[in-house]
Order: sequence, then structure tokens, then C-alpha cells
Amino acid sequence: MNIDDFKCELVKLGLICDEKKLFQLKKYYELLVCWNEKINLTAITNKEDVYLKHFYDSLTVCKVIDFSKVSSLCDVGTGAGFPGLVLKIFFPHIKLTLVDSLNKRIKFLDVVVNELELNDVITIHSRVEEYGKINREKFDVVIARAVSSFNILLEYCIPLVKMNSYFISMRGIDDTEDGKNALKLLDSSIVNKISFRLPFENSLRTIALIKKNNYTNRKFPRRFSEIKKKPL
Repeated sequence: MNIDDFKCELVKLGLICDEKKLFQLKKYYELLVCWNEKINLTAITNKEDVYLKHFYDSLTVCKVIDFSKVSSLCDVGTGAGFPGLVLKIFFPHIKLTLVDSLNKRIKFLDVVVNELELNDVITIHSRVEEYGKINREKFDVVIARAVSSFNILLEYCIPLVKMNSYFISMRGIDDTEDGKNALKLLDSSIVNKISFRLPFENSLRTIALIKKNNYTNRKFPRRFSEIKKKPL
């Protein structure tokens, strides 16, 4: 995906990519490639692939929610900052929290935030289940992109979401059927789900929008060992 293709596809999402955003994305790409030589951030480094599979893919979540109305966003297991930092570039008003368990990635994210001059971004070095224990019902939207199976993601993320707000799962395959029991136990429901294929490359994507209907029982999220041994 070249820059012209990128801009055209964004228009279909209702997004405009001005010169400032293009500059920030260019800088982001350069930092990603540079740091990727020191730490493992991504297997995708070709420029056109990054713009398609990371930048554009991150923004496809706009198919299910209007981020102009979102005040606070938490990106769980953010890795190299996808989709959180890309969404922040396009919706600079959002107060963004990036959570990742690897401190080397957090250091990279801090550099990106500084170089791109992004405000209201907090980076957190923590396992998400530990972070969720002390940051309950805090965010308008919690998002996770290709982090874990759907039922495990629900237990990680729903406790962080404000009541009547949303968790968004961004996956390749549609494994939402595996989350029926978890949705029931966490008093949440899927209110929208779409599957589509990326342009040009044609790989499958599934985005699920989950609404939190009630306060989460304080026993969730459980410890990692319990979650792994017996997923909901």
C-alpha cells in the first residue's frame, strides 16, 4: 500500500490524512524500523506493508465506533503501539494509555510519543491482569489487537471498561463463539461484529464491539496462572 492508496482507503473509513498526520506516520515508521534492529517489535518492516498491515489495519476499528466521541482509550498488549498510537495520531483529543508486559517495548513507545509530540499518553509496564486489578471501570474504550484468544481477552479487558462502555477485539479469525461463557460471567454482550478483508493483501480481519452491561465481579481478572489453566 503506497501513500496514495493509504489516503484513498482512509477516505472510505471517513478519515482524512493531512500533512501533519503523514509526517507523524513517516516518523513512526522510521523509528519502528530503527528500533526493530535492537528489539523484536514486528516481523513487518517493508514500508508499504507497515502502512497496510499496521497503520491502515489499526484504523479499521473506525468501522465499529466513532472515536471522535471517545475520551479515554486503553490499548492492552500494545506491542509496538498498534492500534493505540495510530488512533491517537488521528484522534489527538483521546487520553491514551498503552499497556505492555515488556519494558523494552515501553521504552520504544516513550520515544515515539516524545518524537511525535503526542500529549495525554501514558505508557504502563505491567501484565494486563495485574493492571486491571487496580484500574477497574476506568476507560471509555479498551482495545486489544491480536493479543490472545477471545475468551481470555474478555477477562483481561472487561474489568478495565466503564459500565455501559466498550471493549473492542481486533482479530484475524472469528473466535467469538468461544467467548459465550465469558460474556455471561462478565455481564457483557457483543453489540456489533464485522468481518472483512484487507485491501490489496486480502487477509481476513474480525472486529467485535462488546458492551459492558454491569460492574465486573471483583474476582476478575484472576491471576495469570488461573486464567491459563482454566479460561472462562
